[in-house]
Amino acid sequence: MWGAAATPCLLPAAWLLALHAGLLAGVNITSPSALVRGTAGKAALLSVRYASASPDKPVVKWQLKRDKPVTVVQSIGTEIIGNLRPDYRDRIRVLENGSLLISPLQLADEGAYEVEVSITDDTFTGEKTINLTVDIPISKPQVLVASSTVLELSEFFTLNCSHENGTKPTYTWLKDGRPLSNDSRLLLSPDQKILTITRVLMADDDVYSCLVENPISHGRSIPVKLTVYRRSSLYIILSTGGIFLLVTLVTVCACWKPSKKAKQQAEPPPPDYTEQDEEHPKHEAESVPRGTDHDRKAPLALYILKEQQEPPAPQEDSPPPAGRSPGRGARRYHRSPAPAR
Repeated sequence: MWGAAATPCLLPAAWLLALHAGLLAGVNITSPSALVRGTAGKAALLSVRYASASPDKPVVKWQLKRDKPVTVVQSIGTEIIGNLRPDYRDRIRVLENGSLLISPLQLADEGAYEVEVSITDDTFTGEKTINLTVDIPISKPQVLVASSTVLELSEFFTLNCSHENGTKPTYTWLKDGRPLSNDSRLLLSPDQKILTITRVLMADDDVYSCLVENPISHGRSIPVKLTVYRRSSLYIILSTGGIFLLVTLVTVCACWKPSKKAKQQAEPPPPDYTEQDEEHPKHEAESVPRGTDHDRKAPLALYILKEQQEPPAPQEDSPPPAGRSPGRGARRYHRSPAPAR
């Protein structure tokens, strides 16, 4: 009897235990990934799965966590209930397993999304949080430099990594394809977009490029060759203003010419024999050897004239004419004074 009486008493206890176990189970939610990286303009799926002993359709609620949570959508199964916010209209869809599909994505969609799944017969509601990032792909970067050449020991040289598009970029500088090692001469801007090399050395002569990355893309610039020239003493002089002085000196020397008037005053005037002859007649005999061409030619002309006037020379046997001594004509030629003007 005790066994027969005990059996009915155990049935309610077993039923209560089983019911209690079912209530503790509630709705169980799982997600393949707690982080979804989305691209602006494309679709993003916040995937979840739920399990429940109840055959009823679940009530799904998605919220975007802000300072104040924003309700994105509510649905019974896949049927949306209530009115969607204007910025979510025509971009939201709830799938049968409770997943949320957003398309096309906007930058404002980024944030932490929390989903709640509840069933009427279940006491406990399942919850899950998924983080969504929305980014714009990185466009092709390029390294901008003021000049591809630099002088050794220059104070600084700057390289700027530039790109048109891309959100949340991170920059990595490469030298000959390898990340730059730490150096006290290498200075990076707070966003690491600008690289400054202080006190340039010959070892800095190499190729440089920059790598830009964000959660959905990356890009690498075309390498830029930096040429470092060795500083020489001549270059130091020229670079400190010597070139200006040199050009000025060369210009002055090339443009300077002596004045013609000064040159004429410097040269002594040629002797004027005519004036001397007119002013000093007694000096005429001394000036004859240095006379003009006309003065030197005059005696020759006189000689020719007298020679024409001379009678033919007598033969050797005949005596010279009376009153004339031999050789008188020759002596007259040598001793005749210059003709008077």
